[in-house]
Amino acid sequence: MTRLTEIAARLVAADTVSSRGNAAVMGELGDRLAAAGFQVSLQRWGEGEQAKANLVAVAGPPEPGGLVLSGHLDVVPFADQPGWTRDPLRLTFEGDRAYGRGTSDMKVFLAQCVEAACELDHERLRRPVVFLFTADEEIGCLGAARLVPELDALLGAVPKPALAWIGEPTSWRVLHAHKGVAAFAVSVRGRGGHSSVPSAGVNAIAVAARAMAVVGELQSELRERPRPDFAALFPDAPYTTLNFGTVKGGTATNVIAEQCSFTLSYRPLPDEDPLWVHREVERRLAERALHDWGSEVAAEITVSPVVVAPGLLSPTGTTLERALRETLGVSEGGGAPFCTDGGRFAQAGIHSLICGPGDLSEAHQPDESISRAAFEAGAEHVRRVIERLCF
Repeated sequence: MTRLTEIAARLVAADTVSSRGNAAVMGELGDRLAAAGFQVSLQRWGEGEQAKANLVAVAGPPEPGGLVLSGHLDVVPFADQPGWTRDPLRLTFEGDRAYGRGTSDMKVFLAQCVEAACELDHERLRRPVVFLFTADEEIGCLGAARLVPELDALLGAVPKPALAWIGEPTSWRVLHAHKGVAAFAVSVRGRGGHSSVPSAGVNAIAVAARAMAVVGELQSELRERPRPDFAALFPDAPYTTLNFGTVKGGTATNVIAEQCSFTLSYRPLPDEDPLWVHREVERRLAERALHDWGSEVAAEITVSPVVVAPGLLSPTGTTLERALRETLGVSEGGGAPFCTDGGRFAQAGIHSLICGPGDLSEAHQPDESISRAAFEAGAEHVRRVIERLCF
């Protein structure tokens, strides 16, 4: 077993679903990087099996112009996901694919970074190399949100690099933008009662349906006003998109539902105020006295605060972009349909590019996999980009 395979197998075997801790395996990565000559810091929170950590590892002189390489260690749930035919927590090679949760999104890239770090000639470094490995990316880039305010202190004397390479699954395409993502809940409180007398109550499920229709009207308006300036980056939807995530309400078929709630997420374009959709939904719902079909009494509707992960719009033509394109032999770019830690890094003045060995079509899927060719080539790609920018 090669060292790269060993590292990747250990990462896949670690159950780092976002609801669980990751501190133990993040510490193992830190130990490997420390043994390779990096100065390693772990930003920790939580206790016991729920303990989590971000990792910052630095090598090279305290000079400007360094490079960040970044990825997240958490993965989406797999326990109740139908369609798995293999052990999600075991790295398995079959044919030209490597299978396991996190192979594409994005533990293999972390393993490739560590493998490249183990071969790095520190004496040749003229600019610093910084690894930023985060927790809780899958639930709103929350680990990066913790990391960014303390990043300068964690880097010590090393100036904060202005460029970051985030190895999210893009099949090696080099992308410089993505939408943000925001989420909130809408709760409806009606009046319960016997279903045989609907006029005696206010059915919260019926009112929630009408509230969803209000949201649907907003989505239709946005769809009819696409942004031409984002058509190339987001050809499928050059506008803010909305999605209903979950719905919960009612107690029995013969009871007027007293409560109902639904969650709503949306993805604003990277130059838009990420809070505006939340404000607009709240305003529209407040303007309408929504009631169900059997009563003229309005229900009580509450809109929760919104959680936001910002979008990304990095400049093109950077030295990192040129290095990635020439190293990988790719020309196609554009915007990513998913959110990354890059939006958080931008708040710290770091411009990120998204480029990784995994395939987006495999991310979050049962029997998640990555091609063996991408698995084996990635560490060499990482090493060559570091040499171009930091030697």
